[in-house]
Amino acid sequence: MINIANDKLEVLSRITGRNVSRETLMMLEEFALLLLKWNQKINLVSKKIDKEELWNRHILDSAQLIKYIPVSSKNILDFGSGAGFPGLILAIIGGYEVNLIEGDQRKCAFMQVAASRFALQVNIINARIEGMQPILSDVVTSRALAELNLLFEYSYPHLKKNNFMLFLKGQNVVEEIKEATTYWDFEHNFNKCSLGGSGGVLEVNNVKRR
Repeated sequence: MINIANDKLEVLSRITGRNVSRETLMMLEEFALLLLKWNQKINLVSKKIDKEELWNRHILDSAQLIKYIPVSSKNILDFGSGAGFPGLILAIIGGYEVNLIEGDQRKCAFMQVAASRFALQVNIINARIEGMQPILSDVVTSRALAELNLLFEYSYPHLKKNNFMLFLKGQNVVEEIKEATTYWDFEHNFNKCSLGGSGGVLEVNNVKRR
């Protein structure tokens, strides 16, 4: 587990593949405190979570996506953002323009407060994914939302020609990939989680419906 600022900077730099500044770390620390404060009244994450667990399970887990985002990418579409994972974390660390899609109005309210406090270039959309108008994006992301086949259904209308997606996935990723190949052609690469465990980051591109 990670307890001190120097360790956090070291880990953030390692898992993101870039030098993370102390100013960025301070923003993430403030974001964590803000989330924990709101979490006392609104169920953003588990009610039992503490700051250390929030960092390891949510902030660092989300931050590892940055290493795999193509350098040319400017905007990201994040499905099922919840309390801002991974979308707000990518905006804080990477400075990306992010469209965050979340169906829970209370979670959207929290994200709006956080986005305003840190002056992030984000657009928070309170909507069901199925009814959205297309938002063409360089990268589509999602964390713990749905199985891969359904994520492709969600993502397909929003993909550019040279499409690219990053999904945080758990131990069932092999089975999900196998099922998705029944309906889709795609290229993929699975990267083990930078923090340990059985999950990791699934890179997907060139998705086409069969």
